[in-house]
Amino acid sequence: MGTITELPTPAHSLLQLMWLASPALPIGGFSYSEGLEAAIDHACVSDEASAAQWLTDQLLLSQARSDMPVVAQAVPAWRSHDAARVQALNQWVLSTRESSELRLQSEQMGQSLTSWLRNQHAHDAVATQQVQVLAQLCDRTPTYPVAYALAASFTQAPVHDCLLSYAFGWAENMVQAAIKAVPLGQSAGQRILARLVADIPHAVATAQALPDDARTAFSPMLAILSARHESQYSRLFRS
Repeated sequence: MGTITELPTPAHSLLQLMWLASPALPIGGFSYSEGLEAAIDHACVSDEASAAQWLTDQLLLSQARSDMPVVAQAVPAWRSHDAARVQALNQWVLSTRESSELRLQSEQMGQSLTSWLRNQHAHDAVATQQVQVLAQLCDRTPTYPVAYALAASFTQAPVHDCLLSYAFGWAENMVQAAIKAVPLGQSAGQRILARLVADIPHAVATAQALPDDARTAFSPMLAILSARHESQYSRLFRS
């Protein structure tokens, strides 16, 4: 028997995923450092090497085990119109944010992406209905991973490619945060991004392989630093 070859992502869908990963998307991702600014303030991160290690650990130990598995499970749920599954995943995200800042980020970016989707698909009855379902199911607090999954579900891309887009968008935002806050030069930022890009396929594979009972948002140092950031004397970012 021959092996089954996965068809490449159609060009239009690939462009849509690139659009979703763009830092120019008006959802406020540039406003957040996800604890990185607090890590800098407490001398956990001070240069290119420590910033690269911090973000790599955050990708592989946090994102790959929490929000990325949610995206991996929410995309097929949206495509199969499984409202109960979407609602459960959204509630999991809300209940696992370990600081008010992390919850605020997920809610604000989720709501902004929902508004963007509503405008983008205003003339598509099916897509508009899905966006309305998102708002209703999530008690008007759609989280970013679940809203992103809805946006990605409108493409013809496989879940694997949706996750690559999600992870790259996260990586690019975080590298820009490091450049501003450490601070670092643009060349250093590009080297860190290259390191993250090399690790993203592994993070995607981890996320796709995790069942519900293995998904976890347990990142105690990140949670502590995020909580400390709420009262940090001077800061550039909202988290």
